[in-house]
Amino acid sequence: MPQVTLDSVAVREIFPGLRARIIHTERTSHSWVQIDPDASFPEHQHPHEQVVNVLEGTLELVVDGDAHVLTPGTVFVIPPNVPHSGRALERCRVLDVFAPVREDYR
Repeated sequence: MPQVTLDSVAVREIFPGLRARIIHTERTSHSWVQIDPDASFPEHQHPHEQVVNVLEGTLELVVDGDAHVLTPGTVFVIPPNVPHSGRALERCRVLDVFAPVREDYR
């Protein structure tokens, strides 16, 4: 899988209002997420490190109880097993990278 066109990847709704196209490599999962305005995702945690890259829009991310407002060009690293939640303050495009691979997203 050396080259993939995102438009050819199926869309998966990961939470209401959050739609993702997910590509897996041997060691990581890359999730390109479209988030509707005011859509949110509940507090959760997982054993994966997550790198949140905001490409468009404004995302409020709550990590371990602390709120952060992320805008385009902002990158936030969420360590494994740390509770986090969030909501889109406006329509967003986000690239989340997980390590190791999110088997539950296959």
